[in-house]
Amino acid sequence: MKKRALILALAGIMAASLTGCGSLKDDAVVVKAGDEEITAGVANFYARYTQAQYETYFASYFGGDDMWTKNASDGKTYEESIKETLLDDLKNMALLEKHMKDYDVKLTKADKKAINDAAGEFDKANSQKKKDKVSGSEENVKRVMTLMVIEQKMRSAIVAEANVNVTDEEAVQKHMQYVKFDYTTSSNSSDSSDTTVSDDEKKQVKEKAAAFAEGAKTAEDFASYATEQGTEAKDATFDSDSVSPSKEVVKAADKLGEGELTGVVESDTACYVAKVTSLNDEAATETKKQSLLTEKQDKYYKKVLKKWKKEEKITVHKGTWNKIDFTKLSVKAKDTSTTGTSTDSASGN
Repeated sequence: MKKRALILALAGIMAASLTGCGSLKDDAVVVKAGDEEITAGVANFYARYTQAQYETYFASYFGGDDMWTKNASDGKTYEESIKETLLDDLKNMALLEKHMKDYDVKLTKADKKAINDAAGEFDKANSQKKKDKVSGSEENVKRVMTLMVIEQKMRSAIVAEANVNVTDEEAVQKHMQYVKFDYTTSSNSSDSSDTTVSDDEKKQVKEKAAAFAEGAKTAEDFASYATEQGTEAKDATFDSDSVSPSKEVVKAADKLGEGELTGVVESDTACYVAKVTSLNDEAATETKKQSLLTEKQDKYYKKVLKKWKKEEKITVHKGTWNKIDFTKLSVKAKDTSTTGTSTDSASGN
C-alpha cells in the first residue's frame, strides 16, 4: 500500500462494538528499543487499524464474526497469529526509527502535512467514544502514521544498499499451451470425500488424450485444433520450479524446444497434452525478474533487522500488550470510496 493510500485508510477506521476490555493505560510502554518507545496507545491504534482491515475485507475468508478464535495454519488462533506479527512490526518500527540517522532518513514537510491532514480527517470522521475505544487520540494517530512512513522510507533506503540483481537466466519464463483431460470420479460410496477413479476411466481418458496428441502433431495451430476437437487450450508461463498446471506437465515441457509437444502426460487427477510455444516469454520473464528482485531485497532487509535485534536490547511488556483483545472489541472500516463522505459500514451494539 502506498503512503498516501495507507494514511487515508487509517483515517477511515472506526470502532463497531465493545463488549468489555481490560484497563489499558495509554502511556504504558509496550516495546522499548534503546531510547525508542512504543506506548500502549500507539500499539493499540496500530493493532486496531490492522484488525479493521481483516474484519472489513477478509472476515468471510477467515471464519466470519468469530474469526479471531478460529485456528490459523500455524496452530495458533488468528488473534494469536496476527498479534504475534504485529508485535514484531512494532519492534521493527522502534528499531527503524532509532537508525534513521544512519541512512539520513527524515520526514519532509509534505510527509508531515499529509500526516497532520489525515489525523484531522480521522478526528472528524469518528465520535469521541469510538476514538477512545481504539486509542485514537490525535497524538496516537500521528505517531502511528509517522512510524509507518518512517518504515517505508527506511525500507527503501536499506534495500537501496542491498546491491542485489537478477539475471535473465534466473528469471526466464517459458510459455506453453495445454489441454487438460480430467478424470471423472465415480463411487458407489455415500461418502462424498471418496473420489476414487477406476482404472477403466483412466484408460478411456488417456486414450482420448492420445488421440488428441496424435492430431496435434500436424495441426498448424494448437489452440485452433483444440477448439475444433471440442475442447479448449489454455496458456501458462513456467520455469523448472513451477507447479501449474501440474508439476508433471512442467517437468515434461521443460525438456522441450520451441514448437515441440509433450505427448500424453499423466497426473493424479488428469491427463495433459502441451505444446511449448516460447522459450522466453518476455513479459512473464520481466514480471518474474521484478518478483525475484523484490524477494532478494526483502531478504536483505530482514537480515539487517535481524542484526539490529541482536545488537539492541528490546524490551516487551507482554502484560500490557495482552490487554489488547480482538475478541472483545470489533473494529470495521468506513466506506469512503464512492461519495467522498464516510459511510458507516459496521453494525455495532
